[in-house]
Amino acid sequence: MESAEGILLIVSVILIFSVFAGKAGYRFGLPALLLFLGVGMLFGSDGLGIQFDNPKLTQFIGVLALSIILFSGGMDTKVAEIKPIAPQGIVLATVGVLLTTFITGGFIYVISMLASKYVTLTFPESLLLAAVMSSTDSASVFSILRSKGVLLKENLRPTLELESGSNDPMAYMLTLILIAVIQSEGMSVPQAALMLVLQLVIGAIGGFLFGKAIVWLVNKIDIDNASLYPILILACSFFTFSVVTLVKGNGYLAVYIAGLIFGNSKIVHKRSIGTFFDGFTWLWQIVMFITLGLLVNPHELIPVTHIGLFIGAFMILVARPLSVFISLLPFRNFSWRARAYISWVGLRGAVPIIFATYPLLAGIEHAHVFFNIVFFITILSLLVQGTTVTYMARKLKLIDKPALKEEFGIELSEDIRSVMSEIDLTPAVLAHGNRLMDLKLPDHTLAVMVKREGRYFIPKGNTVLKEDDKVLMISDDDKALLESYKELGVKKYTFKKNE
Repeated sequence: MESAEGILLIVSVILIFSVFAGKAGYRFGLPALLLFLGVGMLFGSDGLGIQFDNPKLTQFIGVLALSIILFSGGMDTKVAEIKPIAPQGIVLATVGVLLTTFITGGFIYVISMLASKYVTLTFPESLLLAAVMSSTDSASVFSILRSKGVLLKENLRPTLELESGSNDPMAYMLTLILIAVIQSEGMSVPQAALMLVLQLVIGAIGGFLFGKAIVWLVNKIDIDNASLYPILILACSFFTFSVVTLVKGNGYLAVYIAGLIFGNSKIVHKRSIGTFFDGFTWLWQIVMFITLGLLVNPHELIPVTHIGLFIGAFMILVARPLSVFISLLPFRNFSWRARAYISWVGLRGAVPIIFATYPLLAGIEHAHVFFNIVFFITILSLLVQGTTVTYMARKLKLIDKPALKEEFGIELSEDIRSVMSEIDLTPAVLAHGNRLMDLKLPDHTLAVMVKREGRYFIPKGNTVLKEDDKVLMISDDDKALLESYKELGVKKYTFKKNE
């Protein structure tokens, strides 16, 4: 079908099928992104026959998708959460990636010598294959950690998300540098190091400046149609990636930092913008993984099964743990259990596959073999590591107790200096009296709503409260409110503060 209607029909069927596959996968504990890859392979040349062999278009779709995913991931990352673990996250994203590349590259070089009847790689080629796979995948980590909804101890979730959101630049630069070395473009070690530093510095500065500029633009411009704000921000994220890349900085790092700045600033229509990006991010994750699935020919994965298993197992069980434990040696705020968990959640996903298209387009010898090996290892990683994220956290005793779920779903304007809190009423709290007026609350504190057995109502001073009621409080004195909770014996509560 080459008509517009035929193409639209095929695309819509694939997207609908992907959504239902994702739902089924969630029920059986399979990562949705793995299912999206599978859908692409099902509809591809070895499946239902869609012919797609365009690495350049795939790379372009990947760049678009990663710009959105990284910007959205930055938006959802709270600076307050990553501050305590920022040094560890940065070291993992840089030194960790470098160590993974050299440890894995050395193993690939040795194994290619032993299996010379299949493919023999030089040391730079071995390092290139390792570099392509050296970063954890932001799309996979963000998606799996957030969809599982598991609360982790020791600041593990922000650590993993910071690492996955910021380690693509190092892997990207190592990939480009090693391609240049293999093509004998005469790049020396000092030149490569300078290139890497410039990419990171320009990317970080560009991301910070563009992030601030986007915040200023969104707050200053007065658009009558609020639906246009997300489109403006989307365009700004693409603009950020493009400009920073054109001035020889790292666009992936820039869009992540721009999203981080934007998401942690006071902006108009923040909630609707966040909702738009959540849905749009999922759309582009689906499109990206399906495109990657279409690009691969599953029958070509069979010859690389053995070498893929060896390399994949080595990365999961040796290279990733070694790089994590060595990188975190200077830090003392992670237990050995936390370090083991960080080692395990070294998920590979779309990013390594997209990076594997660079050797293809550069005409590197064995590039097609590289692509198939990377694709196989990605599937292996999502199957083995992606399906056991919660299991390993439980086995390592790193699952934290969930906080009290928010029942009222109310957001206050960020212009109002206030604190909003929801409390559970227990017999201990009601021991002071079962009427609202019996609760000793600080001045300028209001009990604005009660939820009882699924019904909401506004209380008065003489309203009789019952056990298991949930009460929404608003105050302008957070310290006094917390002190009153101690006196009342309130154990379960949520707490949101606007500065």
